[in-house]
Amino acid sequence: MNTSDGARAGYRRSAGSPRGEARRRELLDRVTDDLAVNGLVDFSLRRAARAAGTTHKVLLYHFDGADDLLRQAVYKLRERRIGNALPAIAARGGTLAEGVRAIWPILMEEESGLRRVLDQAMGLAMYDPARYADLGREASGQYLPLLRSLCPDDWTEKHRAQVAQMILATLRGFLLERLISGDDSGVTAGFEALVRTLEREEAAG
Repeated sequence: MNTSDGARAGYRRSAGSPRGEARRRELLDRVTDDLAVNGLVDFSLRRAARAAGTTHKVLLYHFDGADDLLRQAVYKLRERRIGNALPAIAARGGTLAEGVRAIWPILMEEESGLRRVLDQAMGLAMYDPARYADLGREASGQYLPLLRSLCPDDWTEKHRAQVAQMILATLRGFLLERLISGDDSGVTAGFEALVRTLEREEAAG
């Protein structure tokens, strides 16, 4: 993957006018759709331009290089994943454990391509943190508020933050373990243990 081509090339950035912002969102949606289908491998500014039906110079008018465009597209993919989870959470009931149980199939779902691409993004963050650390930090920034919102209303903010961080780290571990070992049964058993732990935590208050 090459995300450095054309970055900081000196083209004028969009000034943020309503028309410019609408055009930027349109281009970002097209690039995001391309990522969802084709993944991050061989991503470049020119590939993004082809997907958006424009030129790399136009993209550099609206985005601060290929890395910035990639970061924003991955952010939008996570927004889609979180949006997919919200109806499932509402349908499962109001407990923390049930909310996490509702989220899990969305994180595991492969057909939309979201999981594959977001796994690749986390791989980049681990492989080259100096360049791609934002891909990991922004993931936490998007998921943690959702997980905190599942916690009981009478918990303190500190308690919610601690439990949300524990859930996020544990689910990430399960997803990584499934990816590298293919041990579906072991991961499922671990997830059920997590759910039981959350049930006890909620019962204890």
